[in-house]
Amino acid sequence: MTHHIGVVEDDANIQDIVKAYLEKEGFTITAMDSAEDAWELWETRQPDMWVLDIMLPGMDGYEFCKKIRQESDVPIIIISAKDEEIDKILGLELGGDDYLTKPFSPRELVARVKRVLKRTSHEESGHTPDDRLKSGDLLIHESDRRIFWQGEEKDITTKEFDMLLLLARHPNRAYPREELLTNIWGEDYFGSDRAVDDLVKRIRKKLHGIPLETVWGYGYRLRQDEESL
Repeated sequence: MTHHIGVVEDDANIQDIVKAYLEKEGFTITAMDSAEDAWELWETRQPDMWVLDIMLPGMDGYEFCKKIRQESDVPIIIISAKDEEIDKILGLELGGDDYLTKPFSPRELVARVKRVLKRTSHEESGHTPDDRLKSGDLLIHESDRRIFWQGEEKDITTKEFDMLLLLARHPNRAYPREELLTNIWGEDYFGSDRAVDDLVKRIRKKLHGIPLETVWGYGYRLRQDEESL
């Protein structure tokens, strides 16, 4: 399967380099220099992934990411010249799956694109559509990447799904924040562990009453009663 990737970057030189490297790896690329053009593409031919610059003319990357997340959990890799911690956290909180700071290695971008697609691809999951994991009132359809809470399907992002799946596979186990960062964001993520706290807040807001507990000074666990094990 050839993945279609939308590249949104207003720097022509960077856009050409990113496009060339990704096409060399066999991806189909549609490159644009504005979020408005990207939105038109989304409404006509939805890409399998976005590589999204933040500083864009007109609608910026944050606003575009927010609009996409209202409709889909399609993977988004954010690239930006801004290196402040708050910008990384904001990008991830709005639903970005990864974050690269300019200047970056095109090979590093290619590696991250492949890793995110591998993590989110149904074809490579190795599961059948009937694979299900239940933890109390939480039901996870693994291969379909769908979440049901108390019988109602919930719209979630890629990272919200990944955290719920990890915790549900190991109920009652306390995970330190550092391990959650490694498992969900990857070993090369160098941001603050506040990203974990923000992710947990979003999950709790969407799945009201979920027994996702804070282990003070350590991390988090998904509590599961003994009779449900």
